Amino acid sequence: MSKKLVKVLSLVAICWFFAGCKQQHNSSSTATMLIESSPTNLDPRIGVDAQSERIDSLIFDSLVRRDEHFNLQPWLAVRWENPDPLTYIFHLRNDVQFQDGRPLTSADVKYTLDTIIQGKVISVKANAYQTIDRIDAPDAQTLIVHLKKPDPALLWNVSDGGFGVVPAGSGRDFWKHPVGSGPFAFVSQEQDKDVVLRRADRSWQPQPSIENLRFAVVPDATTRALELQKGSADAAINALPADTVYALRKERNLQIDSGPGTTLVYLTFNTRDPVLRDARVRNAIALAINRPLIIHSLFRDQARLAESVLPPEHWAWNGSVAKHDFNPAAASALLDRAGYTRKADGFRFHIGMKTSTDEGSRLLAMVVQQQLADVGIALDVRSYEFATFYADISRGVFQVAPSRWIGGNEAPDIFRYSFSTASFPPHGANRGFYANARVDQLLTEAASTADRATQKTAYDEVQTILADEMPAINLWYLDTVLVHSRRLQDLHLSPSGNYDFLRDATLKE
Repeated sequence: MSKKLVKVLSLVAICWFFAGCKQQHNSSSTATMLIESSPTNLDPRIGVDAQSERIDSLIFDSLVRRDEHFNLQPWLAVRWENPDPLTYIFHLRNDVQFQDGRPLTSADVKYTLDTIIQGKVISVKANAYQTIDRIDAPDAQTLIVHLKKPDPALLWNVSDGGFGVVPAGSGRDFWKHPVGSGPFAFVSQEQDKDVVLRRADRSWQPQPSIENLRFAVVPDATTRALELQKGSADAAINALPADTVYALRKERNLQIDSGPGTTLVYLTFNTRDPVLRDARVRNAIALAINRPLIIHSLFRDQARLAESVLPPEHWAWNGSVAKHDFNPAAASALLDRAGYTRKADGFRFHIGMKTSTDEGSRLLAMVVQQQLADVGIALDVRSYEFATFYADISRGVFQVAPSRWIGGNEAPDIFRYSFSTASFPPHGANRGFYANARVDQLLTEAASTADRATQKTAYDEVQTILADEMPAINLWYLDTVLVHSRRLQDLHLSPSGNYDFLRDATLKE
């Protein structure tokens, strides 16, 4: 198995592309970062793709921010109170201005939320604020949020990445020239080409060292690598295959920084399927997948094993759940007990895996296909263009499918969103239609209190149940990997893989 993986990987290695490329250099005042696609919408009320949210976090400010353990810390809100389960009172800073000079007040925060909730801008983010009854702004520095029912996810939904305050009166075309209060101000955007930001003059935060940021859209991974190698770009984060990163380590003008990340790669099951509804079958599949080998061979050890949806740094993570170490003998025994013995052709049954046409996803599917064949499971792999793939997955039209959580698994509300019966499509991401009354009860208990200890107890049991029943296999967390020019220095990576490191980075010639 290992030799076959190495052979496959050798075919996709791109080291030879790098020879003989002419060096180019960026402006001494501009850092160029490579991104895979254009942000869909830089209005923070609307954009939900990774590029939109990560660039928005440099332009706009949220009420609260996440720390390294995903606790919520003051930001625009210097403090907040929760006098009863249905009321949050936020007290705002009084020294914040938008980049056009207007003061940022509670009226702007209220307007931002109201336009989402009331549908004045069309946004899928409205679902996150359905528990809000009304919002009051009694004075410039006080915001009161009244809820219809307790919502422990509210603070997460006004935190960095997913939320940014816009000036009151911002209309539907605000995305064309967004104005925030963050450390960088919007300059321009050209679809499928770039987004340009400049250092903001009026930010209340420490002023960045970098004067200008250019996010250059380069969809092809090989081209991104060449741009870095030539010196015409300064950085790419989590945007290059592991083999490419390995090849770039030989480049004298480049440096690679990495650390534990939170992006989760997982396989989800349709638990309504006649075969996969048996938890013994799902557990057997988990035991049949050699995750350490895949991490070593496909990702060059740039990942770590996952046993929970939450990353290990999270305050609600439970490290005591059942582990699913590679054990094909145990997998075969489970399948035998479930009544699926090998037939004359050596297989027990066929199941289908849908993937996108992304090369990494297809390669992963090929490896899993071979490993499951060793325990008598025939995995039929079908690849689709991403739009078709995503539409089918969102509707639960699949048996097995690979997917990723990018940022979404940093909030404990991920359990409700992914595993509650109230989150069956189209109301959430429980796309495998997993149903467990005890899990529903525990999630209701966690949602009914703001007490951290009570929530932790509930989430611990939820993770224990999910590890036993295996509605999805948590495979690994991908490392955060930043490939950058040596002139870009003083970098502090976030496990989330966001662009916050650009706030403190410096350019040195």
